[in-house]
Amino acid sequence: MRVTSIYTYPVKGCHRMDRATARVEPWGLDGDRRWLIVDDHGLGLSQHQHRELVAMRAVSRPGGLTLDAPGMAPLDLAEPTDGEAIEVQVYRDRPLSPVRAAGPEADDWLKRLLGRSARLVWLSDPARNLVPWEVPAGVGAEVSFADGTPLLLANTASLDAFNGWLLESGSTEGPLPIVQFRPNVVISGAAPWVEADWVARRVRIGGAVFQGAEECVRCVVATIDQETGERGREPLRTLAARRNIDQKLRFGLQMTVRAESGEAAPEGRTVSVGDSVELLD
Repeated sequence: MRVTSIYTYPVKGCHRMDRATARVEPWGLDGDRRWLIVDDHGLGLSQHQHRELVAMRAVSRPGGLTLDAPGMAPLDLAEPTDGEAIEVQVYRDRPLSPVRAAGPEADDWLKRLLGRSARLVWLSDPARNLVPWEVPAGVGAEVSFADGTPLLLANTASLDAFNGWLLESGSTEGPLPIVQFRPNVVISGAAPWVEADWVARRVRIGGAVFQGAEECVRCVVATIDQETGERGREPLRTLAARRNIDQKLRFGLQMTVRAESGEAAPEGRTVSVGDSVELLD
């Protein structure tokens, strides 16, 4: 089993960044979802409300990022280390997260893009942003603005099986690309749906060890074409027929980061395209 692709999403909901290598931090891959767009009440905005975010490209770099979108002038931003300290929620049922506001220049840029007032905020200290549930021993509770766990893994063989079902159904929407599921790490060389057996098990990917948390529950964002912003009925229709588990539609594996004795120091843990994937238990 090998890593075939790595993606990060610097601003939650924005277009992906293709990566050859990424550093593994306790809260996920470096540069992944450390920035969030919120409304006037400090609640996160997503592609569910604004499909324009599909075309918004955010390129992260040490100390900042650049925003770009069709018809917009690029905007280069530094991490607002001294920005206004506020609290926001990525979802209504999540605890408040302490963040720094990017400032009026970023907010004006977003208003032009989205056609509404919005604020860009930066998660300055992910170590203080904890998931509001118990985590297994040896697993960190820190998380970025990801939906629930630091990393989402997808399996190309599972996608092939899914697209086979789509073809059998006569759907005109397929085949779907893996990017429609917005994973962080894509693997090949595994059997279809084998990742479902990795829940609560340790998996070494490159220089880091992760633990399967649960199969990812898919929402309406998965129906949005990540190149055009067009919305369809797939994959939810086929997942409802084929992978409805406990009344939840599942594709991909959510994973947490483990701190293994004897492994590289956090700053030395990386995953790269071509790395091996090994089930440890």
